[in-house]
Amino acid sequence: MFPDSHIRNVINSTLASTTRFWRGTSGSRKTRQPAQLPVLYDREGCPKCRLVREALTELNLDVMIYPCPEGGSRFFTPLEAVSGNTQVPYLVDANTDTELGGAQEIIEYLFQEYRGTQPPKEISETAFNLVSSHLTTWVRGNKGTRAKASVAPEKPLVLYSFESSPFSRPVRERLCELEIPYQLVNLSKQQWADMGPAVHRLHLGKYRPLPGSKREHFLQQHGEVQVPYLVDPNHQTAMFESARILRYLDDYYAK
Repeated sequence: MFPDSHIRNVINSTLASTTRFWRGTSGSRKTRQPAQLPVLYDREGCPKCRLVREALTELNLDVMIYPCPEGGSRFFTPLEAVSGNTQVPYLVDANTDTELGGAQEIIEYLFQEYRGTQPPKEISETAFNLVSSHLTTWVRGNKGTRAKASVAPEKPLVLYSFESSPFSRPVRERLCELEIPYQLVNLSKQQWADMGPAVHRLHLGKYRPLPGSKREHFLQQHGEVQVPYLVDPNHQTAMFESARILRYLDDYYAK
C-alpha cells in the first residue's frame, strides 16, 4: 500500500497536469531519434522548461537531462561554460552542433529539426501557456525548483516517463532537487489504446502498442508499459512505482 502522503502527492500532481490541460501526453507516431542524445539543462519546476519538455514528449524525443535547481552547483559551471550564463532551459545538440537558450527558440529548433514543421501553438511560449505553466508550478508548491544536499552518482540514471504523467512528475522533481543527471526516455501515448492508466487503458482486448515503437520494445522487455520506470546502472537496479523510486532515491542519493 502507498502511504497517504504519496497518494496526496499523486492527486496534487494530477491536478497540476489538468492545469496544463494534459499537454505533454501524446506524441509522434513516427520518431527520429538522433545518433547522440541532445542535452537539456533543465529545472523541473521552471515554467519555461516545462514547455520544452512538453515539446520533447510531443516529438517522442529522448534527451539527457542535467538538472539545475536553484541553490545547486553540480551543473551550473558546465552550463555557464557553454552558454555564458546560468539561465535555463538551455539545449546542446551535438548532432547539429547547435547550442541555444530560451524556451521558444528551443521548441522551434526541435520541431524544425526533428519533425520539419513549426511547433503547435498549444506548446509554444505564448502568454497563455506561460501563465498556465506558472500556475502548474504553484499547484505543485514549487517542488523541483530548489536543490537538496545529495551524493553525485558516477553514471547518469535512466527514467522512462512522459511529461504529464502524474506518477512520473514527483520522481522528476526529486531527481532535479538531488541534481541527479538522467537520460529521459519519453514513452509518449501514440494511439487511443495507449490512453488511461497502465491497468485501466481505454481499449478492449489485449493491449498492443504501435509496431516498432519504444512502447512495443518496452512491453517486450518488461511485460507491461508503465511509467515511471527507473534504471540505475550505479547499483544495477531497475524498478517501477513512483513511491518505491522516491524512497530509493532518498536512501541512496539524499544526504
